[in-house]
Amino acid sequence: MRREIAWRVFADEYNDATLEVKGGGEKEPSYVITPLGAKINRVFIVGVLTDIENISEEGEMLRAHVSDPTGVFTIYSGKYQPDVTKKLSEIDTPAFVAITGKSRAFEPEKGVIYVSVRPENVCEVDEKTRNFHILETCKHTLERIEAMQEALKLSQPNVYDLQKLGYPKELCEGIINAIKHYRNIDLQRYIDLISEALNYLIPLEEELPVIEKTEMIEETPTVNEKTVPDEIENMVLEIIKDLESENGAPWDMIIEKCNEAGIDKDLAEEALVSLMDKGIVFEPSLGVIKIT
Repeated sequence: MRREIAWRVFADEYNDATLEVKGGGEKEPSYVITPLGAKINRVFIVGVLTDIENISEEGEMLRAHVSDPTGVFTIYSGKYQPDVTKKLSEIDTPAFVAITGKSRAFEPEKGVIYVSVRPENVCEVDEKTRNFHILETCKHTLERIEAMQEALKLSQPNVYDLQKLGYPKELCEGIINAIKHYRNIDLQRYIDLISEALNYLIPLEEELPVIEKTEMIEETPTVNEKTVPDEIENMVLEIIKDLESENGAPWDMIIEKCNEAGIDKDLAEEALVSLMDKGIVFEPSLGVIKIT
């Protein structure tokens, strides 16, 4: 079974989710569908770990919160993730952390859903890594906004027609599910969310002006616009194949080999992000890349 991609979403969009699509079989994955169509089985979070609380008598279940510029993710880690739970418990808060985890939905009563994350990997990072994640998540959020706009223009929104416009299959499926479930999706609210996140990265006295929906769509380059040549992506993929072991290929070593091949660091990183977006490679743990 192909490993699910880890989505980059802001806490506000994730916490707005009220739809869970459950897998049909024992090993079939379940998904949390956000209002912008992110079809999340796994999520990648970088933010500030603000608190950790022991919520079981035996000390085997932790609840933690990770904040980003838009809100707070709730994290639950227990005895089935002993290494991650131990690592999480040893971090002094507040701290910048990166977490790859599984989406979880709890429905205490019909129509009421609370979402959380079960961590698979946790590590401390620096502020620069957090800021880069904010920028990347803004790009991914904008892509979902644009794809949703295109879907809503269709007389009968469907996955096939949306894919023909160049959007990934997983996103197209999520968007169609979102359109069926959520009513009157407020896209301007999520555009404002992007502005809020970007404003977080600059001094308050230099805050970005309020961005209207039309300005955001017209002036910001589209995320699905091709920026990395195919030949560069193919070269980076071959380098990953050469370096990959059972555990994967280290990000830093991939970049080093790319530099030796004449690919500068920024372009190599863009190619890696593009390959992850396409589901060709994935990041099983922070700083490690594996081919799907």
